[in-house]
Amino acid sequence: MFRFLSRQQDTPELYGDHHLLRLPRYTDYRGWYALRSESRAFLQPWEPSWRHDELTESAFRARVTRNTQEFSSGIAVPLFLFRREDHALLGGITIGLIRRGAAQSCMIGYWMGERHAGDGHMFAALRLVVPYIFTGLQLHRIEAACIPENWKSIRLLEKTGFEREGLLRKYLKINGEWRDHILYSRLAGDEVDDRMQALK
Repeated sequence: MFRFLSRQQDTPELYGDHHLLRLPRYTDYRGWYALRSESRAFLQPWEPSWRHDELTESAFRARVTRNTQEFSSGIAVPLFLFRREDHALLGGITIGLIRRGAAQSCMIGYWMGERHAGDGHMFAALRLVVPYIFTGLQLHRIEAACIPENWKSIRLLEKTGFEREGLLRKYLKINGEWRDHILYSRLAGDEVDDRMQALK
């Protein structure tokens, strides 16, 4: 489920039985630094090149400020994923490139700390995020793109009801190289995947 913490509905928190998604805060730095630094080799093949100051506190604070501005302007909803039991940071998912007007769509991207990968946490996060996008943000279409070799991400998207649409040639510069991506989408009103339904 999801709820908002203000009358203006400007601070979403998405709750599952074992997970919480919320906007990043300055106080998240230590947990974020520990998780990202220990997962660097695991994450870098799938992300844009890290800057020399990527893990510094000043860069993190600038990131949080930018995230807040993007959220306030309605173009993105950056979320950190936590385990509710001990509030451990597990990863993150961003609802970005929000387009209104005739499009009513967005693009999602996500990352997971290496020690938490493969445990179903991002599957649980998507089960919270997808209804929020369609009901809370009232968007019509969700897009996601992944590198063809990233079979774990492909399997996750297909498991959560996304359909493959085609190939985006040299779509994003990842780890210093322009890489092809497979485009996936999910539409409001699409039938929920049986595996998702079974876990509700």
